[in-house]
Amino acid sequence: MLKINPTMQKEYLEEEHIMFQETVREFFTKEVAPFEAQWEKDGQVSREIWKRAGDLGILAIDIPEEYGGLGLNDYRYNAIVLEEMSRANITGTGFGTQNEIVVPYLNHYCTPEQKAKFFPKMAAGEWIGALAMSEPAAGSDLKGIRSTAIKQGDHYILNGSKIFITNGIMCDFAVTAVKTNPELGSKGFALLLVESTFEGFTKGKNLDKIGMKSQDTAELFFDNVKVPVENLLGEDGKGFYYMMHNLPQERLSIAFTAIGAMEGALEWTIQYCQERKAFGRSIGTFQNSRFKLAEMSTEITIARTFVDKCAIELNEKRLTAEKAAMAKYWLTDLQFKIMDDCLQLHGGYGYMNEFAIAKAWRDARVQRIYGGTNEIMKEIIGRSLGF
Repeated sequence: MLKINPTMQKEYLEEEHIMFQETVREFFTKEVAPFEAQWEKDGQVSREIWKRAGDLGILAIDIPEEYGGLGLNDYRYNAIVLEEMSRANITGTGFGTQNEIVVPYLNHYCTPEQKAKFFPKMAAGEWIGALAMSEPAAGSDLKGIRSTAIKQGDHYILNGSKIFITNGIMCDFAVTAVKTNPELGSKGFALLLVESTFEGFTKGKNLDKIGMKSQDTAELFFDNVKVPVENLLGEDGKGFYYMMHNLPQERLSIAFTAIGAMEGALEWTIQYCQERKAFGRSIGTFQNSRFKLAEMSTEITIARTFVDKCAIELNEKRLTAEKAAMAKYWLTDLQFKIMDDCLQLHGGYGYMNEFAIAKAWRDARVQRIYGGTNEIMKEIIGRSLGF
């Protein structure tokens, strides 16, 4: 029987990684997956699951030990969390945004005082972070951001709005991209740590999406919000550089979510093809089914080899923006193809929401959009070729 075994496939994992993988897998399959359907109806997960993840160290991988984290500067641990979450058909926790986007920003640019304030609560799952970049008129083109924060004495006055913000409803603070000096172009950006308790910061409705229903996604509004200068992340004027610097990890995290989802979907589909009978025999014995499964297994193996190599390069600080763009676009395009082929092999049952493949198919679609659309990824790659 053909079966994906991620532990055997991932030759780059050491004993400590495998032990962590087992803990994470058990958490997602036993403590999260049973509640995913209810959370899809609610439009968000529970606060309690964040705290439980904090107890297990899932939210504290590269938070320094002095602030309650694991202090593991090894992306393989991050990748394990992403893979196991998507393999279990879970898309709504928001852990990825916290681990792959918010924590790296804070690790790179926070002052010791800011780390002491934010990190312990984040590691414990008590505070949830969001990244507030996208706006109604600025998605992949971050230079189109219109939100402004004008410095007045010991604080900034923030005005504007954001859209499609993951963790937007549940967030306790948002790393918010603003223009502090609009006339300076890319040198006029800053990042602010905007806390949800600040007066004038309001959250819009939980947006109704095609998929990823348990992941809260919201609009955020800022009306003359007074943000203390001590909540400036890094230096004023370097915000755009900071955003570009963190994009390779963000995009690689999307690729790892894709590989986990593909491996999980192939496992379910193989099992279905073994159990489902047509014309007196398992549908997997028909040539078309066998060939489709063979093609998918080959494509997923190739994708696994590439994305694992990217993780090593990220660890060694060698992962380029171009290669991260390749991983993001190619694996997410492949993910949607794999989900569609797996759904087709399920026949009519694949179109029923009670089957896991239906949810995985819906959830896969946005992967080609967020983190920079796949068309933008190709533009990045194309420019690196001299065009």
